[in-house]
Amino acid sequence: MRVGATGRTLDDPKGGSFFFDAGATCLDFAHTGGEGHYAVFESLHEPADLAAWLAAEPLGVHVTVPVSTADLTAAKRLRQAIWVAAHDRAAGRPLSPAAVETVNRAAAPAPLLPHLTADGAAAWTPPVRATQALSSLAREMIDLLSGPLAGRFRECASDNCPLVFVDSSRPGARRWCAMERCGNRAKLRALRARRAAD
Repeated sequence: MRVGATGRTLDDPKGGSFFFDAGATCLDFAHTGGEGHYAVFESLHEPADLAAWLAAEPLGVHVTVPVSTADLTAAKRLRQAIWVAAHDRAAGRPLSPAAVETVNRAAAPAPLLPHLTADGAAAWTPPVRATQALSSLAREMIDLLSGPLAGRFRECASDNCPLVFVDSSRPGARRWCAMERCGNRAKLRALRARRAAD
């Protein structure tokens, strides 16, 4: 995984899209879909979708072993566990034991192994499997939950936005999933309220 480069474009089922940087690749992954009423945001419908998400920048993991249906199931299980654990931490709740167990199980296999090519570029040591990418994502989540940013998990401050992120900014004052989305909407509502009061 490339250090310091996170974020993906999210599509709204009602139309439109926006760039959302969750602050960590594992948290970006947690926003690829979901369960229950979040199923309308699903973007990983088949194994090829998972392969494409892993291959896209900034992750750039081109699997050399085809992604299986079992890999996709494991990926969705990990995604849900990351989502639950991130929201637990953002709300100041104890971490869900089931989510912790799922993250630990996903982290157990060997992660992606980097190597240097002859021309000085970084690549992943083949064979590259989806389970290795999932292990790397799970390990990143473990590092986040147990490291210096453990207290920086935030849910978007908008009343109806469940997006969660880790705030790595120096002041730790990030409130919105994206300024151009919920931040601007909040500013517009505040402006209208001030004008109505006047």
